[in-house]
Amino acid sequence: MARYAGLVGALLLAVAGYLGGALPDAGTGSDGGPLTVTSWLLGTTAMVGAWWALRAGAPSTRWAYVTAGSWALPLLVTAPLGSRDVYSYACQGWIYADGGDPYAIGVAAAGCPWAEAVAPVWRDTPAPYGPLFVLLAALAVVLGGGLIGTVVLLRLLALAGVLAAAACLPGLARAAGVPPRRATWLLLACPLVGVHLVAGAHNDAVMLGLLLPALLILVHRPGRLGSLLLADPPGRLGSLRPVGVLLLAGVLLGLAVSVKATAVVVLPFAALAAVRGRPGVRTLLRDGGLLAVGAVGGLLVLSLLTGLGLGWLGGLGRSGDTVQWTSPPTAIGMLIDYVGELFARHPNAVPLTRTAGLALLAVLLLLLFHHTYRTLRPPPPPTAPRPDALIMRLAAPVSACRDANLMINASEAAGWRWRVVLGGAGVGLVATVVLAPVFHPWYATWPLAVLAVAATRTTWFVLPCALASFLALPDGTSLARLTKAPGAIAMTALVLAALVWALFRRQAWRSPALVVGAAPPPGPPPSRD
Repeated sequence: MARYAGLVGALLLAVAGYLGGALPDAGTGSDGGPLTVTSWLLGTTAMVGAWWALRAGAPSTRWAYVTAGSWALPLLVTAPLGSRDVYSYACQGWIYADGGDPYAIGVAAAGCPWAEAVAPVWRDTPAPYGPLFVLLAALAVVLGGGLIGTVVLLRLLALAGVLAAAACLPGLARAAGVPPRRATWLLLACPLVGVHLVAGAHNDAVMLGLLLPALLILVHRPGRLGSLLLADPPGRLGSLRPVGVLLLAGVLLGLAVSVKATAVVVLPFAALAAVRGRPGVRTLLRDGGLLAVGAVGGLLVLSLLTGLGLGWLGGLGRSGDTVQWTSPPTAIGMLIDYVGELFARHPNAVPLTRTAGLALLAVLLLLLFHHTYRTLRPPPPPTAPRPDALIMRLAAPVSACRDANLMINASEAAGWRWRVVLGGAGVGLVATVVLAPVFHPWYATWPLAVLAVAATRTTWFVLPCALASFLALPDGTSLARLTKAPGAIAMTALVLAALVWALFRRQAWRSPALVVGAAPPPGPPPSRD
């Protein structure tokens, strides 16, 4: 039933795309047509409901692949959905193909012939994406021969990223002791993937298509790598020496960063995954250093070869030009501004709350890495293991929260180490999404891709993904833009409720809580040698 309900939902979304999607010659505001909105609402509800119904796992991994593929087919041939970003990609690629620098000039000023199809807020901003994606977009422009051809090639590029990520899910899930049938379903059948990564052709798909293969390489010892890749017989990639494997994984991570800077959050946890045996300062510098050499080398070589350098870093600051309540720091700043206006004041609090959010994010990521490292480092306890923290006391003890969906249990022997590392990376991406200055629905696919293969409790991140699926209309209009004041109030109230809950739970703490991993059970940790 879930398979066919989701397929009907995908077909309805495809119809909504044809009726009122993000077509290049359409206006950038929603046409509000009742048939378009009805098809979008019913289609999204059907897909989300079907995905939610099997959140505990599809009947089999193959069933999940076939079902998710059948849902993606109608979305592959409809108009872009949920965003007009694909036209920004096309214009940025056009600038580079025309000999310009997309990091120095906006698409309108550069004279892109398709600038009218780009959302107005992004017409005068430089590209915030890395040199690899700009190069790929330029190739799509050259080979596409026009806007439609370019969009088709960019969508195929995004599809290739989704397929690359899909091929890695079973291997990563098995390594972490998570059912592959569930991990595959959670990512591939998520409506955010079909609508925003496939139909919307977002470059997040390309980033994930590089990030997950890098993690797969790291969590499996070299001798087993070849047998875990779907189309690679033993003896090819599996015969690489450990140094070559680390460099290869590092290059893939560097390429992921050169598509979208968000991938840099995963690098410290990838360094922990690179360590053979129990991590220490020397082994972390040795193995993590090789990984870093590959990542930095891949990024710098590509920057030099394209002639673009690191100018894209300056464009990252412009990604927050939109002010929407879907980002908690932005919502708090918006509410402060609204309250100030009641008293004839203009506090302009949004920049301050965004800066505070980024500062908090930096602190949380450092603490998360430190606790992940500490969880992996201690020798096995002589008695029953006690939970160890990975985020500074943000949840209640395991004994008191055994049924809470915020927990990721990694106390089992099988896969405990990789669950800790991958879970740490996933929670780091969650923190990045929550505390970033701006949030778009497809951002939720970053942590979803990693947590799908690491988490044993899923509702705490599946539910937000389900809700995020309703945030964007087919033509790219954000519902957050239409509900600024109510949304800011609701988001701020949600943040306050979460803080009160955390403080309340703290009163009962006897030991730190486990969020993404635990100390290993008695016995030596699994060896990679």
